[in-house]
Formats: sequence, C-alpha cells, structure tokens
Amino acid sequence: MSFVTRHGLWSDAQWEAAARLRKTVGDRKLEVIRFSFPDQHGILRGKTLVASEALAALESGCPITTTMFAKDTSHRTVFPVFTSGGGFGMPEMQGAADVLMVPDPLSFRVLPWASASGWLLCDVFFADGRAVPFATRQLYKSVLAGLAKGGYDFVAGLEVECHIFKLEDAKMAAEDSGQPGQPSVVSLLSRGYQYLTEQRYDQMDPVLEIVRRDLVALDLPLRSIEVEFGPSQCEFTFLPKVGLEPADNMILLRSAVKQICRRHGFHATFMCRPKLPNVMASGWHLHQSIVARGSGENAFMAQDGDEPLSAFGRGYLAGLLQHARAAAVFTTPTINGYKRYRSYSLAPDRANWGRDNRGVMIRALGGPGDTATRLENRIGEPAANPYLYMASQILSGLDGVGRGLDPGPSADTPYETEAEPLPKSLREAVSALKDDPFFGAALGAEFVDYYVHIKNAEIERFEAEVSDWEQREYFELF
Repeated sequence: MSFVTRHGLWSDAQWEAAARLRKTVGDRKLEVIRFSFPDQHGILRGKTLVASEALAALESGCPITTTMFAKDTSHRTVFPVFTSGGGFGMPEMQGAADVLMVPDPLSFRVLPWASASGWLLCDVFFADGRAVPFATRQLYKSVLAGLAKGGYDFVAGLEVECHIFKLEDAKMAAEDSGQPGQPSVVSLLSRGYQYLTEQRYDQMDPVLEIVRRDLVALDLPLRSIEVEFGPSQCEFTFLPKVGLEPADNMILLRSAVKQICRRHGFHATFMCRPKLPNVMASGWHLHQSIVARGSGENAFMAQDGDEPLSAFGRGYLAGLLQHARAAAVFTTPTINGYKRYRSYSLAPDRANWGRDNRGVMIRALGGPGDTATRLENRIGEPAANPYLYMASQILSGLDGVGRGLDPGPSADTPYETEAEPLPKSLREAVSALKDDPFFGAALGAEFVDYYVHIKNAEIERFEAEVSDWEQREYFELF
C-alpha cells in the first residue's frame, strides 16, 4: 500500500489528475520532473527526479531534509538542528532528519522554457502521515477547510508589481559567493515615469512577450501586463480564482518569471524596493471576496442602500483592519518591504479603508447588486508568502464577521484620517504579532513561535551589519 493510500492524502480529483499526469509524461516524452514545495518564505525548494523515478515517487513521496524549514532568507540554518528536538521541540525535526514531499497531481505543469521537464508542487509530511506543522501550503489548506465548513470559499485576484532589468554582471566569481552572495549588476530596460504609456511598454515588450508566452503556456490565468510608474517596473494581473489556486499561481508566477528572464539575459526581482537610483517600490494588491459554496453568491455584495458592502462584507473588512498590524509580518515579511509604507505615495501608512481610493490600506470596490464586489488590500509586498498572506486575510476577516465588528466610515483623505499606524519596521511587525493573541490561537502558538524565530534571525543579521548610512554619518564626524 502506498504512502498516499495508507494515509488517505489524495482526493478523487487528485487520483484522476495522477492518471492524466502519467499519460502526459509518456506522450510528451518528459525526461525529468521537478518536485518542489513552498518553504516558509514562499521560495520553492525540492529535487529534480528522472521521469521514471518521479512516477514511482508520486504515491510514495520523495525524502527531503527537515533543515529546509530551519533556514532564514540567507539560506542559513537558524535552529540548532543537532540538539534534542532540533530547536523545534520535536524529535522528528532533530538531526537533519528526512520528511516526505508528496506531490499534488492537480498542480502538474510541463515547463515551457526547460527541455522535457515537468513541475509538481508538493506537500510535506512526517513518516507517520502527519503534516509538517511549518509547511505553509498545508497550513493555508487547513484555513480553507475551516472556511468551507462554514459554507464559503475564498476568491482572490492577483495584482503584482516587479522589476525586470538587463543582466550586466551576474557576479559569478568565487569571491562574490556567500550567504547571501553579491547582488547582480543590472541596467534599465525603460527609464520609467511615463506611467502606462505605450512607448514605455514597447521598450519592455521584447522581454515581456517572452514572459507572457511562457506564463500562458504554463496555464496561469494571466489577465494583463502593464508598465508601472518606475524605471523597468511592470505589473502582472491574474483572473480571480478560488481557494488554493491563487496562492499556487503566485508561487509559480514568481519562480517562472525569474527563471524565464534569467535564461534570456535578464534579472527579474520581486524585492519591494531595490537599492538602485530612482527605482520605485513594488506592491502586491490582493483582491479578495468570499462566496457561498454551491451558489457562488458573493457574500460581500450589498443588496440595496448606499453602502458598498453587505453586513458580512463590513464585518470582514473590520476584521482586516483590526488585525492589520499583527498580520503585517505575513503581508510584508521582509525588512525592505517597510520602506514602501509612505504617506501620499499610493501605498498605505495606516489601517484604514475607503471607497475606490488608492491611498487607503483597503479599497472597497463594488456596490449594491454588483457581483464583482471585492476588497483590494494594498498592504502586501511582492515577496510575501502567498499562503500566509491569504490565510491571514481569511482568519482576520472571519474574526470581524464573527464578532460583528464595524469598520467605521470611509477615509476620503487617507493620509489625514486618524487610524492605527502600520508597523514601520519588520521588528515592530514581529512585536505586533507577538502582542496580538489572535494569530497564536488561529494558526497555533507553535507556528507563530517558529515564524517569529525565523524573522528575528533575519532582523538580527541586519542589525549586526554596518550600513553605508552609518559610515557616512559617523566615520568623519567622530
């Protein structure tokens, strides 16, 4: 009996997808299949198996070391994995022991840019069939399951900004290596500040067309590609999808764009604010709604009156505002991302909402009878782990609905309206998470403590570095 069968890990739809996968591997003469799981940072990690071994591992899983869950953004292991409990307080995690990556057949893709290669997203399990509690895709699936029990589904549309540069020097000398290595040297593809002009789009079209073709071939629901305000900045928007799919799409988008661009001599980055002259910060605006299972009726849609949202929608909105500070570590998980929160900048600096206003944190779109009624949360950065970003939204929103919270009036002057300020740093965001007991209860104290440890390791490395600013400020003065 296979691991999948023994622990009942696949649905009927997954078994059917596995049969189609096996046929596709043969028909397309695929030679390798990448098994990848999204780590705590939303980065894909895994192994590439030759096709015969990959098919054999579909139901039995592929082993991978538990140290993958112990790494910060520099890929340093920040838990003492060779001590008792491995620093996690769990014997299964000590000694760099193995866990199993189990593929999700529904996620299968054939890579358009890599020869004879398939791609599978995986979930991660202990040998006894328990889900690894730090695997964020499974954590998000548990949140979706809780939502489904209440009779609802989550719908999300992606609006993601990033930068694509010409790669001038990849910094591949041995002395450039490290944890992390020296960043690549790049040049612009467009000079920017001609927002949405066709001329600037055409300057970037040669690479954007390469990316577009491969994203469509990857079966991602691409809606538009736009040039953004800053130099070499662009935006991808996706059609709204239900449940797990939009989070998986975001993971695949980031990885695909970076891989496609690199193969053609470009460097794509979803870093929020690169340290390059005149470059603008990038955001990730998450459009979201809740729909009734079965009927698909939008729970946010008002039936009549002047309000843009139903009572359910107003409660959900209030929950997002109530927990915005504690959720910031999930929506903006990097030190760099907090440099985007600036007044009068098309980015939020406080937890407020408004009717079709791009200066607020949450933009309410729609009205009575509008089936496309939704909330656009503008707080996120493109580097966010989508499973944690979306899970934090559902949990926060439902808490607001359950408690009957009210979001208050629309902030028509968003940078002047009194509201709770968003964290100004990752350290402040981590403190806000620890101070709000809500996520400890909703996600589990074990996961929150784990995530805080990972983020604190990142912060401590940053604070130990002497910055250019410090050198300029003090070296001559004192």
